[in-house]
Amino acid sequence: MADFTGKVVLITGGTSGIGKATAIAFGKAKAKVVVTGRRQREGEETVRAIHTAGGDGLFVPADIGVDADVQRVVTTTVERFGRLDVAFNNAGVDEPYVTLHEQTEEVCDRVLNVNVKGVWLSLKYEVLAMLKTGGAIVNCASVGGLCGMPGAAIYSASKHAVIGLTKSFALAYARQGIRVNAVAPAGIQTDMLDRVTSGPETEHRRKMVQLHPMGRIGSPEEVAAAVQWLCGGDAGFVTGITLPIDGGWTAR
Repeated sequence: MADFTGKVVLITGGTSGIGKATAIAFGKAKAKVVVTGRRQREGEETVRAIHTAGGDGLFVPADIGVDADVQRVVTTTVERFGRLDVAFNNAGVDEPYVTLHEQTEEVCDRVLNVNVKGVWLSLKYEVLAMLKTGGAIVNCASVGGLCGMPGAAIYSASKHAVIGLTKSFALAYARQGIRVNAVAPAGIQTDMLDRVTSGPETEHRRKMVQLHPMGRIGSPEEVAAAVQWLCGGDAGFVTGITLPIDGGWTAR
């Protein structure tokens, strides 16, 4: 089992799905975990799960697309726990699956504000907190950042941008001891997947499963394990990469 005893971890979008599973995994690894998101009740549930797992936890409500909110989250983390060692920038939103020319400007603005601007703001303030001590950051991209998605072009574009931010920040701060990587999950069993596929027993879900050569959907815990590896000492010479967690989707 990974050991992050005494390490301070920040997870955006930690109220459900991959973010919540990763927060609990770091709790099991004895970390101090700060969770942020917009849903107070779900955030507090995550913190209780962190405590049950053996870690220390704190929920800080925030909108990841707002500069002042992100700055406050990082400042609160450092004030509470004295430093920041690890960050997982997981917060993200999807878009309705429609033909590109049928999509709206409102959806475009919402997706890019959270998925791109939110990651950029998070990286900006996390790096500032890590400059003296070093650290590890993982951004949550998607297989949609490694290939096109004709029914979700804006989402795909936003995740391509996350990979670009990952590479650029990795290069900019490698000499300061800050490693920046990304994970690119495919279909993972989350509320978002249920929403996108209209439920677990639909034809859309069956087609989604078939896109994975392993013939199944992944679990949030499998993504959490990859995030922990990228943030740990065993990945100490790894920076600027995007790790697919996709059951073989991108191997074609």
